[in-house]
Amino acid sequence: MTISLSFACPPYDRILPLAHGRVSAEGIRLNYLSLEVEEVFWRQLRNREFDLSESSLSSYVMLRSRGDERFIAIPVFTSRFFRHACVFVNTHKGISTPQDLKGKIVGLPEYQITAVVWLRGIFQDEYGVFPRDIHWRSGGEETPGRVEKIKIHLPSDVDLQPIPADKYLSQMLDDGELDALFTARAPSCFMRGSTNVARLFGNFREVEAQYYKKTGIFPIMHTVILRRDIYEKNPWIAKNLYKAFCDAKDIATNSYDETAALHVTLPWLTAEVERTKEVMGEDWWPYGIVKNRKVLETFLRYHHEQGLSEKLMTIEELFAPETLDDEFKI
Repeated sequence: MTISLSFACPPYDRILPLAHGRVSAEGIRLNYLSLEVEEVFWRQLRNREFDLSESSLSSYVMLRSRGDERFIAIPVFTSRFFRHACVFVNTHKGISTPQDLKGKIVGLPEYQITAVVWLRGIFQDEYGVFPRDIHWRSGGEETPGRVEKIKIHLPSDVDLQPIPADKYLSQMLDDGELDALFTARAPSCFMRGSTNVARLFGNFREVEAQYYKKTGIFPIMHTVILRRDIYEKNPWIAKNLYKAFCDAKDIATNSYDETAALHVTLPWLTAEVERTKEVMGEDWWPYGIVKNRKVLETFLRYHHEQGLSEKLMTIEELFAPETLDDEFKI
C-alpha cells in the first residue's frame, strides 16, 4: 500500500533528498511544497492545510497543552539555532551585558515564538535576567500589524504590550524607541549597517560554543507534525517518515566532507565542519528522542515557566510513540 501525503517545509539541505525523491519513505509518496516558515505555520496551525509540515516547536507545544489534538509530532528537528546572535541592542542605551537589559524595553515579533522562548530561558538560567525584569513590546519586525498567531495568557508580573499599529520593530530599534530586540531574523536596520544597532554578543560564536560545552544544548526551533487523523489511520507512517528524514539529513551532512567539489557555496566549508565537530562531535544535528531528551525537557520547562504551556508537557505526550525509541536491533 502506498499513500500520498502533502509536505510543506522550506527547502533545507537536510530535507531536499527526501523532497526530491533521492530518499523515499517506504509506502509513502510525498507531494513537497516549498514554502517559507511563516506561511507554513500560519496555514497549518490555523487551517490544517497539509498532511505533514514543519512546525514551530513553541506553537505546537502550546496548542497541545490546551488539549488541541489535531497534530502529532515526529522527532525530526528541521531547524536548530544558537540564539545568542539574535539579541540586538540600540548602541546609545548603555547595554553591554545581559544584566543591562533589566528594566529596558525589548521588542519581539511574537512572545511565543520558539527563538525568544529559548532566549528568555537562557537569560534566566545563565544570566539571572527573568522575563519579569524586562518590558516586552510585540509587533511586526519589518512591517506593521503582526499579531500573536495563538492567543496567550501570561503571568501577571510580565509586562507585554503591542507596539503602535503603524510601527515596526526594526525601525523602532534604529530610532531608539526600543532598547533591544529579541528575534529570529536579523533586523534590516542591522543588515544595512546602521551605527545605531549592534549585537549584544559581538563574539557570539565563542559565547555559543561555551554555552554548548557547559550545557550540551543545541536549541531546537522546529519539528515536523502530522495530521492526527491521517496518523491514526496509518500509524506506521510515523516511523517510516522518521527513518526517511534521518537518511536525508545524513546525505546532506556527509556531503560536507566532499573536497573534490564543494556541495555548499562556502570557500572554507571543510574547515567549518571540522571546527563544528571539535565542539559538538560527529552527530552535531541529531534527530530522535534519545540524543535530544535534555534539550526537549529544558525547552518544555522554559515554555511552562513562561506561562505558555497550561501544563508542563512531557516528551511522551508530544511525539508519536512509534518514534520514541531511535533504533531497533537485529
